[in-house]
Amino acid sequence: MPHDLLAELTARAQSLAPEERAQLAEALLASLDPHVADVEASWDIELKRRIADVEQGSVALVPIEEGFARVRRSLGA
Repeated sequence: MPHDLLAELTARAQSLAPEERAQLAEALLASLDPHVADVEASWDIELKRRIADVEQGSVALVPIEEGFARVRRSLGA
């Protein structure tokens, strides 16, 4: 790719709104490693499932301090 085309694309990308730049960056990164999109899709599904569990009250929420204490105890710290 000629350097001037890369410079033009970079300049045009930088003129996008922050959210659009983020979307472009994600698309470019995904094009480098197609498995990234699969992993992100899997995490999206998992996050939606967890949010639904919380909203339905089917899981018990734990205050962060208690969660950290549990982890420290399990690690013997």
